[in-house]
Amino acid sequence: MTSADGAELLLGRHGHVMIARLNRPASRNALTRTMIDGLGAALIAAEADPTVRVLLLTGAGDRVFCAGTDPRAFTDRADFLTGPPYAAFVRLAMGRHSIPVVGAANGTAVSGGLELLLGSDVIIASATAKFGFPATGRGLSPGGGNARVGAKIALGPAVALLLSGELITAEQALRVGLVATVTAPDEVFETALALAETMAAVPLDPDAVDEPARVARTDTARDTRRLSHWQSVISTESDADGVLSFLDERGPRGEDR
Repeated sequence: MTSADGAELLLGRHGHVMIARLNRPASRNALTRTMIDGLGAALIAAEADPTVRVLLLTGAGDRVFCAGTDPRAFTDRADFLTGPPYAAFVRLAMGRHSIPVVGAANGTAVSGGLELLLGSDVIIASATAKFGFPATGRGLSPGGGNARVGAKIALGPAVALLLSGELITAEQALRVGLVATVTAPDEVFETALALAETMAAVPLDPDAVDEPARVARTDTARDTRRLSHWQSVISTESDADGVLSFLDERGPRGEDR
């Protein structure tokens, strides 16, 4: 399946690999309602389709993978997303999916964008990419990033990343194990796709593949907490300003970038 070129989320197939590409490069690929619902629906479709063995996430452009959720796309913050696609999006960001997910970080990933990327099983990063939670530089909590970063890398680097508000380079991310490979910007997607194809070619036991899904469905309390976090990111004015500062290319404390 393939979306129209003007769509905010482009979906495609390459053999047994489903590809989801965030497509708002002019807005740093910041997430909208349409993109969140689309990512969740894509995960649901991929998990239900036996011909799909790997989901590949990437973004359009060569500067930013995703800057998080765009508050400007949510005119009524009290009326947040609900339903199966939204719940599936949360599972995707939590890394609680039943098929392998490869993240191709074509550029910088911050805040909710980094959280989404951390849901991947393996991340291929552009040499120019940076990663972090700049909202903490404004005295705000990184929210769900706490658990995901702590599950990916050692405690010391995780705490530094979460609490400093500073962005780390792709090479630094490689050294601490946040990403698996760093490559030239124009080679990120092809490198990630080659890895996804290799993973898709490995015969998998259906029972083993389904086990993460069964576990995910049983931990409803954790899902509820995660849903609440994503709602709070949109509903809190200070959090929204933190995201807008990055979208508008201001630093975490208001200085120009």
